[in-house]
Amino acid sequence: MSMTAPITDANPTVAEMEARLARFRSLRATDDYVDAGIPGCERTTYRVLGTPPAAPLQAEGFHLNIVRCEPGKSAPLHNHLTQEVFVALSGRWEVFWGPAGERSVVLETWDTIAIPPGVSRGFRNVAAEPAYLMGMASGQDPGNINWPAQVRAAAEAGGVSLP
Repeated sequence: MSMTAPITDANPTVAEMEARLARFRSLRATDDYVDAGIPGCERTTYRVLGTPPAAPLQAEGFHLNIVRCEPGKSAPLHNHLTQEVFVALSGRWEVFWGPAGERSVVLETWDTIAIPPGVSRGFRNVAAEPAYLMGMASGQDPGNINWPAQVRAAAEAGGVSLP
């Protein structure tokens, strides 16, 4: 049996809705993506939805970040226990996956891809200018990330210790 959302008289004030608003200009980059220290993987990540105080907006089982990369920079191959969705907000992004990242597609602006749980994935800005990508992950703790051996080796060579 499916339910239909009831029509209500709910009418939050502007102030109440502004408390549920994350303005991009007010976001601060997070520094907890340790793999962003791997040479070639430098990127800026703005957490939007998740668990405060790390994210400005509370969301249960839903996480949203905005990532900015310079041309050629990437997030290395990694794996989550959760589904992850990427939306190209600007530029062009190569999304790669598989045990060695051997398969890929290119996202143009507004293209969206959903990566299933358990599939290793990464992304790279393949545009000629800095670009933005939105990443959304489901689940209670998408932060339990793991990296394949080749990424761990690149991290170690670059002086980065991955958990």
